[in-house]
Amino acid sequence: MSCFARSRPIILASVANVLARKHFRELTDLESLIEGFGKRARHRVVAEVTHEGKTYPLYCVSLGSQDPKAPAVGYFAGAHGLEKIGSEVVLAYMHTLLELMRWDRQIQVRLRHSRLVFMPILNPVGIMQRTRSNGRGVDLMRNSPLDGEDSHSSAIFRGHRISPKLPWYRGPENEEMEIEVKALMEVVEQELLCSSCALSVDVHSGFGAKDRFWFPYAHTRRPFPYLAEAYAMKEIFDQTYPHHFYAFEPMSRQYTIHGDPWDYLFEENRKRKDAGFYIPFTLEMGSWLWLKKNPLQVFWKDGMFDPRLPHRRSRILRRHLNLFDFLHRAVLSPDGWLRQSDDLRMQNTRKALELWYEK
Repeated sequence: MSCFARSRPIILASVANVLARKHFRELTDLESLIEGFGKRARHRVVAEVTHEGKTYPLYCVSLGSQDPKAPAVGYFAGAHGLEKIGSEVVLAYMHTLLELMRWDRQIQVRLRHSRLVFMPILNPVGIMQRTRSNGRGVDLMRNSPLDGEDSHSSAIFRGHRISPKLPWYRGPENEEMEIEVKALMEVVEQELLCSSCALSVDVHSGFGAKDRFWFPYAHTRRPFPYLAEAYAMKEIFDQTYPHHFYAFEPMSRQYTIHGDPWDYLFEENRKRKDAGFYIPFTLEMGSWLWLKKNPLQVFWKDGMFDPRLPHRRSRILRRHLNLFDFLHRAVLSPDGWLRQSDDLRMQNTRKALELWYEK
C-alpha cells in the first residue's frame, strides 16, 4: 500500500503531461523535429516549468560546429504565449534546415564552420493558456533587472510591478528572474557569447501593420554602440533583398521598456574583457495587417497576434526564411559589414545617426 501511495502521484503527473502535450501542437512539432535531426543535432532540456501539476521542458537545439568560437546565430520565440505564430515561424525554419541537411552540400559545409541555436518555445505555459505572461503572471520580456531610462513616460506597457493580474508585469522587485528567462540567458551564455561573432533573433508579433527588424536598445534612446555595424548590415540586406518589407531600425525608435532581457544580456557581455561581437535582434511581425484583412479574428482571444486564415498562416511561415538565412550568411561572411576601417566606421555611424536618431 505504501509503495502504491508513493508511485501514484508520479503516474497521475505522467498522465497529466501526456494529456497536456496532446493539445500542445508546437511542442509536439519540436519533439518530432528533434527526432528527425537525430545525431545531426544536439538537444537538451535547459530547464523545466511546472504549472498546475503539468511539467513542460524548455528545449535547446543546436546544429553545426561545437567549436565555442565558431560564428553563431540564435533563433528564439514563444516568449509571449499569445504570439505563438513566432514559435511556428522558427519551427518552420528548423524543418527547412532538416530537409536541406539531407541533400544540400552547401548547407552541410556552412554548418561545419558555424553553429545555429534554437529555443522556439520559451514560454510553454503561456502558449498552452494563450496568455502573454508565463504561469506566474510575469511578462518574460520585462523581467530583467535593467530599468528603462525614459523618465518622460510612465506608460504601463513599459513594465510595472503593480500586480501579476495586469499585463506587462515585471515580477516582484529584488527577486530572481523567472525560470524561463534564466534558461534563455544560460543558452545565450553557453552557445552564443563564447563565439567570435554572434547574432540572435527573437520572434514576436502584434505591433503595427509592418514587419520590423529591431536592434537594441529597448531600454534607452541613446544610440546603440554598434551603429556602424548595424547600418552596414542594413545596407547589405537592402542590396541583397531590394524588395524586402522590413523596417530595419532600433527598437527605441518606437518605444522604450523596462526589464528587456536582450538589452541586459548585451550590456553584461560588453563588460567582459574578452567579449566577442554580439547583437540581439528582434523580429516584430506586424499583426495589425492580418486583423485589417480579417476583422472577425478580433473575437478570438489571440486574434490580435495570430493569423487565423490558413493561407495567411502559410504565407507568414515562409515569409521570413530569407531573413533567417541572411543572418546565417552574415556571421559566416563578416567582411562586408563587421570588419570596417576607421574611416568607414565613422561614415556609417554618421549615416546611422542621421537615419535613426535625427529627432
